[in-house]
Amino acid sequence: MNIGEIARRAGVSRSTVSYALTGNRPVSDATRQRIQAVIDELDYRPNAAARALKEGRTRTLGLVIPPASRRLTDMQLGFVATVVEAAAGADFDVLLSPSGGDHDRSFERIVTGRRVDGVILMEIRLEDDRVSRLQRSGLPFVTIGRTRDAADMWSVDIDYTVLVSRCVHHLADLGHRHIALINRSAELVAAGYGPGHRALAGFTEAIAERGVAGLDVCCDDDAPAGEACIERLRAGHPEITALVTVNEAALPGIQRGLERAGLHVPRDFSVAGVAARHWAEDFRPPMTAADVPTHDMGAQAVNLLLEQLTTPTAHPRHLLHTPPISLRASTGPAPRPGI
Repeated sequence: MNIGEIARRAGVSRSTVSYALTGNRPVSDATRQRIQAVIDELDYRPNAAARALKEGRTRTLGLVIPPASRRLTDMQLGFVATVVEAAAGADFDVLLSPSGGDHDRSFERIVTGRRVDGVILMEIRLEDDRVSRLQRSGLPFVTIGRTRDAADMWSVDIDYTVLVSRCVHHLADLGHRHIALINRSAELVAAGYGPGHRALAGFTEAIAERGVAGLDVCCDDDAPAGEACIERLRAGHPEITALVTVNEAALPGIQRGLERAGLHVPRDFSVAGVAARHWAEDFRPPMTAADVPTHDMGAQAVNLLLEQLTTPTAHPRHLLHTPPISLRASTGPAPRPGI
C-alpha cells in the first residue's frame, strides 16, 4: 500500500495524506482520523509516519545548535551526542537545526512546521529571542543553559558563578595574589552568552572577597587563541601567577603558551577551571577543575522534555549542577618573589 492507495480509499488527495503523515501542514482531526482508519483497515505495517499519525506526534525532538559556520566545541559536541543517545533510548529521533546568523528560517521551520514534538535549545543568552519565540509558540522546550530570568522555563545548566568563585578561592588559599580569568570569546560575551557573564560575575565577586588582584580577558574558542592569550598576559601582566578558565577549547594553546614562556606548572604558574573531565585530564599536568557532567546534562534535558510531553501541566523544573572541584596537579602554592 502506498500514499496513492491510502488517498483513494480515504477520499482525499495524495498531498493531504502526505501532510497528515509528515505534519508539514495542518490537517483537520476528522481527516486525520479517516486516513488512520484506512491504514488500520488494511492492516498497514506500522512505521514511524503511521505511528505519528495515530499518536498525533512525530516522535522527533528538535535540537537547536550553533550555526555550522562556527565550529562546535568539544563540550557542545558532547551535548549533541548525549541528547541523540538519550532520545534514541526513548524511541525518539533527533532533528538538528542551526540557529543564529543566516539560519533564522531553519529555526522558524522547527517552531512552526510541526516537524518535532519539542525542542532542546543550546547556547543560551541572558536575553534570548529564540526562547521568547518558543514561549509564544507553545511548543514544549528545554534549554541547556538559562536566560536571565528562567523562572518559567525548563532548564539544565552549570552554576558557573559558584564554580569560578570556588576556583578563585582555591587559588587564593594557595597564596596567589594576582589571578586572571580566561573567558569565552569577546563576540559571545558581547552577545550576552550566559556562561561567560556568570563566570565573570563569580570571578569578580571572589576577587573582591579575597582582596586579590584580578584581570579578566576574552579568548576565542581554539588553541592558537589560547596561546596568544598567554603571550599577552605574560607581556602585559607578568605579576599574574594563576588563571581560571571556562574556555576548554583554548586549553591546548594555554598549555603551549606557558611552556613557551618557560613556566613550570604548578611550580611557577597555576591553572584551574571548569571543563569536561577529559579536557582537564589531558592537560599537562592534569588540571584542577570542576568537571562538567556533559553526559548527565544531555540525558536530563531529554528527560525533562519527555516529562513535558507526557504531563503538559507539570511545573517547570531547573537542574543546576555544581560539581565539586577535582584537585589535580595543575595548582600549587604561589611562587615566592625572586624565586
